[in-house]
Amino acid sequence: MTDSDSAEARLLTPVDVRRLAERLGVRPTKTLGQNFVIDAGTVRRIVRVSGVGSDDVVVEVGPGLGSLTLALLPHVRRVTAVEIDTALAAALPATVAAHAPGLADRLDVVTADALRVTELPGPAPTALVANLPYNIAVPVVLHLLELLPSLERGLVMVQSEVADRLAAGPGSRTYGSPSAKAAWYADVRRAGAIGRNVFWPAPNVDSGLVELVRRPAPTTTATRQEVFAVVDAAFAQRRKTLRAALAGWAGSAPAAETALRAAGVDHRTRGEALDITAFARIAEQRA
Repeated sequence: MTDSDSAEARLLTPVDVRRLAERLGVRPTKTLGQNFVIDAGTVRRIVRVSGVGSDDVVVEVGPGLGSLTLALLPHVRRVTAVEIDTALAAALPATVAAHAPGLADRLDVVTADALRVTELPGPAPTALVANLPYNIAVPVVLHLLELLPSLERGLVMVQSEVADRLAAGPGSRTYGSPSAKAAWYADVRRAGAIGRNVFWPAPNVDSGLVELVRRPAPTTTATRQEVFAVVDAAFAQRRKTLRAALAGWAGSAPAAETALRAAGVDHRTRGEALDITAFARIAEQRA
């Protein structure tokens, strides 16, 4: 199968989105972080930038009314859509059947909270492509990267500030716990900006695209949980030196200093200066 011989999908227009929402009695809620994409050019751009192809199995979180789902289906082997809203999840197969009848068999819909999913049906996903609800974007990305080692890459649309935090490197003012934890799994970078007028309702914030490319976790004798515990401690009091910030983790400030020296890290450094491999070295030194 190639893109040229795939069945086509008629993408949703702004009128389609509003009619679907009205028919389903759906009113976008801040609680679920619902902002539906109404611009066909934007979903085409997301698919293009994601780099997915005919062999990919895509997991999409928060498909909503199906704008991005319809854009993905002609280009990939399969889409597994995870939707917490029961009304939206129930309606998605019918929307796909109406707008892309030749592609309906490529869709699986899972009615679930993406943060609580423990397995997905069908073949192992190779890519994450999603317009993520802003209020849970970081934990969803981290959860799926951990749950699905088959994920080779991802492209997610998130709040612009969240995109900055995920893609930040050590030394940046936006570098923090999300940046370090994402770096455990992947190389992360900003992949573009998205304006507010492509959504309904229009959010009060700008959005950004974040690209993730899976790479091996750091080589360490510490577990991921042990490394993340150091990350959490370091950034819980990010203005303090690591000697002070890690005192609770190590048992005392002198014990933290000893662990830091053994890891080859200056105890006067702050967490924002360290990459994930340095956090892993520190985790190895806990007495």
